[in-house]
Amino acid sequence: MKMRLAITGALALLGTVTAWAADAGLPQAIKDKGFLNAGIMPNYPPMDFKDPATNQLTGVDYDLGMEIGKRLGITVKWQETAFEQMVSSLVTQRLDIVLSGMTDTAERQKTVDFVDYFRTGPQFYVMESNKSIVAVSDLCGKKVGTSRRTTFPAEIAKWSAANCEAKGLPVIQVTGTDGSADARAQLRQARLDAAVQGSETLPYIQSQEPGAYRVIGEPLTTQLTGLGVSKNNPGLSAAIVDALNAMIADGTYAQILKKWDLERGAVDKAVMNSGT
Repeated sequence: MKMRLAITGALALLGTVTAWAADAGLPQAIKDKGFLNAGIMPNYPPMDFKDPATNQLTGVDYDLGMEIGKRLGITVKWQETAFEQMVSSLVTQRLDIVLSGMTDTAERQKTVDFVDYFRTGPQFYVMESNKSIVAVSDLCGKKVGTSRRTTFPAEIAKWSAANCEAKGLPVIQVTGTDGSADARAQLRQARLDAAVQGSETLPYIQSQEPGAYRVIGEPLTTQLTGLGVSKNNPGLSAAIVDALNAMIADGTYAQILKKWDLERGAVDKAVMNSGT
């Protein structure tokens, strides 16, 4: 009995020390406030969306954010924020973090910092009924749509220059859309020949609309998804890096990705500003 009590006491002490260690790295202003304002736009399943049955936030980013908050011993308050306003909201400190499938790029790093936590890439897809496009070379000269808010229009143009124009084929006609859902709508209406969205989202979309879409080729490039933090909050960034790496080490991170069938996007270690 004494040994059992001693072990129980030791475990309780370990839990207290772990919580303290995580909390110790938080900036005092965050501790005093008692919560993190987290920006999210729930229109990018399975990364960020609302459960149709409950209308509650869910997805990879939500699960990761809630676990990070737990590790840091602080509440996460989610704020639905237009994607184009997220970076400016970090700069003006209306948000403490952005956790919404944002690609870490060198250009964005000029304004905010990123804790990189996931690997993905833009992916071509077409309607299953479109038998004229079978290989990626069939996309040359075609009209391809993607969200104008992302880096994907530039990535398509770059791919087209290397794989179409350089081979004497007509270039892809890139169309910017009002998000991925709009691109899919235009694809269904035959206003587009093909579309591009993050490779992490397509398995979920295909499961929701069986037999509707077909992936073409491999992702155009590899990109890192980052959790955005103001450059004025280096202490918060460091605390989040530590929390994520602890989650990676104990398997919690892998469990969250497995829940959403996204293990292939796992990173070995959370790092800062590794996007290009």
